[in-house]
Order: sequence, then structure tokens, then C-alpha cells
Amino acid sequence: MFIDLLRSRRSIRQYQDKPVETEKIDLLIEAALRSFSSRNTQPWEFVVVTDPDLISRLAKARPSGSTFLANAKLAFVICADTAKTDVWVEDASIAATILHLTASDIGLGSCWAQIRLRDHDSQTSASAYVAGLLGLREGLEVESIIGMGYPAETKPPHPSDALRFDKISREKYGQKT
Repeated sequence: MFIDLLRSRRSIRQYQDKPVETEKIDLLIEAALRSFSSRNTQPWEFVVVTDPDLISRLAKARPSGSTFLANAKLAFVICADTAKTDVWVEDASIAATILHLTASDIGLGSCWAQIRLRDHDSQTSASAYVAGLLGLREGLEVESIIGMGYPAETKPPHPSDALRFDKISREKYGQKT
């Protein structure tokens, strides 16, 4: 069941030294392209990276928060055309979520590196740095990079008693029962 996937999925930042097979990459691409979007505008675009040297350079997009990418065997760079819709951030985030869940479903670990609104250094945004590395066209904004690979670490599921039920209201905000 899908809830079991949600219960077991964790962010994985350590990956085995094993490439991701083309068949699995193709499944991830299909999943990304099947992501839903507001009014079906599909503002997202994806750059699939398997070149270890390029992944290593993507890992330097931010001073911290992206360094784990250096261990990834596969990276999906999630971009969006900001002129297509005012909800491009949401649409790109939906696609990223679909990619995370698909990766987990096919036996891969994954973790998100936030790029949008983050700095590469004092003069360059992380998005501009990544855009320069990948040769992105004008108008594409990088939202995030998802590192993937076969997990080299295991993490237990978050226990049910750790769920923040205090964040749930019923019928009206603040109503708990």
C-alpha cells in the first residue's frame, strides 16, 4: 500500500558505489513527466545527471546543504519556466515529491537539496551557479536537486508516536476533536 511507502521512506544521503540502471532512470523520468501541475501547465523541466564530475560540481552549489550530492550516482535537477505560471514553485515541488517516492519504490535512496533562494557565494545565487554549469536557458529557475542512488545507510521509519497530530485541526482551526 502507498501508506507503507510513506511510512518507510527516509532521506538518504549516503549511496553505494553502484550506478543506477538505465531502466530505473527511465522509470524516474516517466514518473517526473507524469507529475500533475496546476491547469496542466507543466512548467517543470528536468536535467538528469549521471556524470560523476558534474555531480561533484553540483554538490558545490551551496556552502552547505548540497555537499551530500557528491556521493550520489544520479541527480535530478528540478527546474521550472517561471513565465508559464505563478505556481511554478508548487508544480516543481510536486514533481520533486513524485521523484522521491518513485525512487523509494524502486529501491533507491534520495535526498533534496534546496537551490531556490539559496546562495552559492556572496556574489552568486545557487540557482545561477547551477544554471551556468548546466547551460540552462533564460527563464528557467532551479528549484532543487535530488540526489539518488542505492542506499549505503539505513534509517528506521519515523515512529507513529512522533507524528505531529497537534498540527491537525478539525472543521475549524484550533479545534482538535
